[in-house]
Amino acid sequence: MKLDQVLEVLEAQICTDAPLNDIEILAACGSDLMSDALAFGENKGLLLTGLNNPQCIRTAEMMDIHCVVLVRGKEPDDALVTLANEKEIVVMRTDFSMYTSCGRLYEAGLSGGDIS
Repeated sequence: MKLDQVLEVLEAQICTDAPLNDIEILAACGSDLMSDALAFGENKGLLLTGLNNPQCIRTAEMMDIHCVVLVRGKEPDDALVTLANEKEIVVMRTDFSMYTSCGRLYEAGLSGGDIS
């Protein structure tokens, strides 16, 4: 799934200057605990979180995640946006809950990356 599709499915807004550049997202992870997100281990993924601080960007950088989506209407603070722009990580925000956001992406065809 391309990032512009994620934007549409989640009725989200982009909060950073990082370019979308036809980035392909292969799987998604939803967590407010960055230790759980690190266990996800998927490259080229998407992180959905309610954690609104630079730690989510640091975690995304370590995991080669290209986009962080803040759920529940969270507005990113300046430090998060600045770091995301430096690392060229796209940050979006959506008013949907974590549960609804994950469900909408799954329904649109994005994998959770689970082992079957």
